[in-house]
Amino acid sequence: MVPVHHYGSVFRSEAVLAQEPEGGGGTLARIEETINSWFDPIAEGLGGFVFAEVTVFGATFPWIVSWLVLAGIIFTLYFGFIQFRSFKLATEVVRGKYTKDDEPGEITHFQALSSAVSGTVGLGNIAGVGVAVTIGGAGATFWMVLCGLLGMCTKFVECTLGVRYREVHPDGTVSGGPMHYLRKGIAERIPGSAGRVIGGTLAGLAAVMILLFGIGGGNMFQANQTVAQLRDVTGGEDSILASDGAALIMGLILAVVVGAVIFGGIKSVGRVTSRLVPSMAAIYVAACAIVILVNIDLVPGAFGQIFSGAFTGEGVVGGAIGALIVGFTRAAFSNEAGLGSAPIAHSAVKTRYPATEGLVALLEPFIDTVVVCTMTALTIVIANSQFWNDAKATYVADGEKADGVTVTSSAFETVLPGFPYVLTLAVILFAVSTMITWGYYGQKAWGHLFGESTFSTRVYQLVYCAFIVVGAVLTFSSVLDFTDAVLFLLSVVNIAGLYLLAPVVKQELAKFRARLREGDVEVEPERIG
Repeated sequence: MVPVHHYGSVFRSEAVLAQEPEGGGGTLARIEETINSWFDPIAEGLGGFVFAEVTVFGATFPWIVSWLVLAGIIFTLYFGFIQFRSFKLATEVVRGKYTKDDEPGEITHFQALSSAVSGTVGLGNIAGVGVAVTIGGAGATFWMVLCGLLGMCTKFVECTLGVRYREVHPDGTVSGGPMHYLRKGIAERIPGSAGRVIGGTLAGLAAVMILLFGIGGGNMFQANQTVAQLRDVTGGEDSILASDGAALIMGLILAVVVGAVIFGGIKSVGRVTSRLVPSMAAIYVAACAIVILVNIDLVPGAFGQIFSGAFTGEGVVGGAIGALIVGFTRAAFSNEAGLGSAPIAHSAVKTRYPATEGLVALLEPFIDTVVVCTMTALTIVIANSQFWNDAKATYVADGEKADGVTVTSSAFETVLPGFPYVLTLAVILFAVSTMITWGYYGQKAWGHLFGESTFSTRVYQLVYCAFIVVGAVLTFSSVLDFTDAVLFLLSVVNIAGLYLLAPVVKQELAKFRARLREGDVEVEPERIG
């Protein structure tokens, strides 16, 4: 059984890895083996630290989960449960009610949200949830939702800061994200050279981490995943796509598609993702809805299992604590709240009030975790497939984890026999949208490190597209393990900065609310896009 290597939006399950190309046993295979062997000790060392597990009441989980969840709890209390109190206001802002077209920035609130969501909603919502309800039972769903609700506040904090400390260039383009709010914000909060040194160092580290993951997990793996899924549904080893030549051609096609978007900057990314994200979400949620509606009489019982399982953990290793930890783990690694990636996209929004985009950003974990992850979990629980039941029994008996993709797919197949083809379409859309968004994230990290001249930007874009082709043909599994660990290590740096800068966010929120009360913020006709 190939282990699960990554828990987030690019969740790497054994089903996908088992289909990865082997390089034909020739030169490509030797190159891949050499690079993997060189990266193995680095990946193992860093991954061993970042994903090191601690044990609580007999249940184990990575310590990084507690770091992410604790931030959500602290910020929720500090901002007075803003994700609930201001949810309606957030939906009004995302519709463009309080924003004029001539405000500084490049894209609308809706486009910013779509761009960020495209980077988080992915195979983790399909495979990750399948693993969660297998290991943690139906009750893990309850804790996933709770963690998603807490993550909403973390996203609010980091994306408000993203806009507050962004840089608007003379040509109207915008750069933002942890590279900027860590550097500028910490220099403001800690006087003198110490603040400048600490802020500059943390900002540089953040840029390096984002760039590394963007090329590895947000790019190479996505291309590999897409080719693998297409090969699987067209005949596996007998497929026309089973050869290295076919994978190369697919990689070139993906590179052209993604390149055509990222070469246009965030405006192009925003236009594409504002159409792609609703489309892919609609396809997947519609499939979930079909299974649920066909079994509508089982819905009350499914919710009963979710609530009772959350507090009893019946049949789950670790009991109720086990269900809680698994649910929190899946949610924290799915919506990426606190990792610092989403503020890069949100920073490009058209607004004069940073808190407006913080409000919009809090909708992101709601969509990713509360809606999409819950729909997946509910579908699995309602379908109650034999594969899922066998997988749970196997895990309780010997700890062997089932493939999350197969768990989810088996649930859909109880009603939709042709679901593997729907899943393939969803995987392609998820993968392409993730590559597009991480292409932009990486570009901003590259610009922070090497400058944002036209030449520098074009070099990055060409390199990024080249790695799409590489990812389609080769795996470099150790490289991807390394970049996975790097992304979550970023949360240590990012959240430490968020704690220090939280008072700034509170000031920005107060400023926007004061303008609303005074009537200084014009109300525009609501618009999407």
